Amino acid sequence: MPVEELLARARIIRLVLTDSDGVLTDNGVYYSAAGEEMKRFSIRDGMGVERLRKFVAADVGIITGENSGPVQKRAEKLAIVELHLGIRDKPAVLRDILARRQLKPEQVAYIGDDTNDVEIMKQVGLAGCPSDATPFARAAAHYVCPSRGGYGAFRDFAELIIAAHTGPATTGD
Repeated sequence: MPVEELLARARIIRLVLTDSDGVLTDNGVYYSAAGEEMKRFSIRDGMGVERLRKFVAADVGIITGENSGPVQKRAEKLAIVELHLGIRDKPAVLRDILARRQLKPEQVAYIGDDTNDVEIMKQVGLAGCPSDATPFARAAAHYVCPSRGGYGAFRDFAELIIAAHTGPATTGD
């Protein structure tokens, strides 16, 4: 997609939605000796959430097929406003969010990494994926992030949206 078209799509975004596993995490599941599930999140991605709020006034939400304690804890820490765990029909959740928030699909961005993200990616104004996403997600994406899932892909996506709203030189707190 030409850069100008990509930036035009990003310029009208008001809500950024993301999958969790494979985007905010490295797609791995870890277990403690006691059998507790653990996941690895990128601090850089968390800063992307904060920067979206500050520079774009965009809210951030998570829609994931997993019902995971670590994802819920991370969402609480980041003050995620839309948290949807254990979701099988992501487009249905999107429709609900659009109605409640009185948004148009083109005002929403979504970043996902796998086949269960493709339908929602096709329904939003701006779709992204990490560099290590499946070929299905890559084909549905308007933007492929330079970083892998769990290693800054969400931040890459956030910075694209921020740059479209403010120009490329937005730095600092």
